[in-house]
Amino acid sequence: MDVAAFDYELPPDLIAQEPHRPRDHSRLLVVRRAGGAFEHRRFFELEELLRPGDMLVLNNTRVIRARLLGRRESGGRVELLLLKPLGDGRWEALIKPGRAGRMKSRVHFDGIAEAEIISSTEYGGRLVQFSGLLPEAGLLDRIGQVPTPPYITRPVDDSADYQTVYAQHDGSAAAPTAGFHFTQQLLERLRQRGVEQRFVTLHVGLDTFRPIKSERLEEHDMHSEHFTVPVETAAAIRATRVRGGRVVAVGTTTVRALESAAQSGEVSAGCGWTRLFIRPGYVFRGFDALLTNFHLPRSTLLVLVSALAGRERILAAYREAIEMRYRFYSFGDAMLIA
Repeated sequence: MDVAAFDYELPPDLIAQEPHRPRDHSRLLVVRRAGGAFEHRRFFELEELLRPGDMLVLNNTRVIRARLLGRRESGGRVELLLLKPLGDGRWEALIKPGRAGRMKSRVHFDGIAEAEIISSTEYGGRLVQFSGLLPEAGLLDRIGQVPTPPYITRPVDDSADYQTVYAQHDGSAAAPTAGFHFTQQLLERLRQRGVEQRFVTLHVGLDTFRPIKSERLEEHDMHSEHFTVPVETAAAIRATRVRGGRVVAVGTTTVRALESAAQSGEVSAGCGWTRLFIRPGYVFRGFDALLTNFHLPRSTLLVLVSALAGRERILAAYREAIEMRYRFYSFGDAMLIA
């Protein structure tokens, strides 16, 4: 398929620059795959849209303080965005400005650590080797910053704003933003209603920052991300379906974890690296409904939701959201594909 088929025009003022307060008062566009009118709700009304016996599956990854500001040996400023640990102080990273990423050059961090650029990666990043205080040993806590996407132009005053309330396992370079809409109070009300909650972990990596550059979807090569589906989550999914409940995935990262674990036909427990690229024609196995945000044009995430609900249906929903002045992207409003 032509990547241009997943394009749309978004007025810049609809890109949300800060989270909704309270989080669960964000708007919720309900899109039914069978067709019919779109439904406009508030996120806290999820209590009315989910039934006892349904189950939410949430990604409990935690964003690490992966943005490091340092200086080249010449004194120029350098920014490293750490993406993936490779062991022994080696990390895959993105570097700005690009000219700072010359092989064998070094970046210094407050006299407590330095990183040497040792090779390029196939995705346009760099492999860096740290010495001194390593990221795994406390460097990120000392000088790291929580990264935010480039379309968020205002400083994030509270780093908790760019975490879900249930974030637990460190490892992501970006947040699973569909989960931003939940508060602990809403989660508790859903539990009391009989909506079960289980977790997977998928550490969000490079593809969050990387648009599809090829002209056709088939030519795009996904970057790998690490996922874990616990035994109790896989068992709960099977039990939910036996009792006739719906498995509701929270976010496209949860979808990729579940579908990566369901290649045999049903979700199985396990962990590993996934490069799964979900595009139209894909047969979903791991869930029944999806809570998600509004995604960038020409992105793998927009392609994924189009595979679930149909490209024309999704683009019609996006047109409706733009007309109704919904907020888009990480801090934006939500969509339930039911």
